[in-house]
Amino acid sequence: MSQPATALTGCLAPISKDGLDDLIAKGKADPKAVKTLKCKTVAEGRFRHANYIRNLEPYIVDEPPGLLGDDTAPNPSEASLAALGSCVAVGLHANAVARGIQVFKLEVELEGDLNITAVWGTGDTSEKPVGFTDVRIKVDMEGDCPKEEIDALVQHVIQWSPVFNTFSRPVNMVAETM
Repeated sequence: MSQPATALTGCLAPISKDGLDDLIAKGKADPKAVKTLKCKTVAEGRFRHANYIRNLEPYIVDEPPGLLGDDTAPNPSEASLAALGSCVAVGLHANAVARGIQVFKLEVELEGDLNITAVWGTGDTSEKPVGFTDVRIKVDMEGDCPKEEIDALVQHVIQWSPVFNTFSRPVNMVAETM
């Protein structure tokens, strides 16, 4: 389990360089490999939902009171920002380790703008964008390298982040009833 920066070293607990090298080798050996991820979402009542992923405890998603929820967890849009921030942070940490950079601090702040007046298709459904129209990402990262190297690292990670790319390009989607 990853630990925050330690008082003794002042840096984040590192990920395994050997493990990272093994993942890199597997990717190069099978460059067309695709992994299917799964999530089962179960409505618990009102706008609270339990999301079941692998064998983990349920990941709860809810709405705030202003959107008729009980405010027990992030709402779906907030959860998507959390996924984006986590994906960018994972990429930054992995790429730093791959480049031999020791990371002292890594924080990713995100904010996104979306019009909520359509109220999930029940409100003002006049033509307007649905979903985030703008997302801003701020990275606060410190390591044993110059700021310019961190700036280049951020740009590289954004290019290769699966969640960033899901946000920034169309994805083939299919919805059906069971």
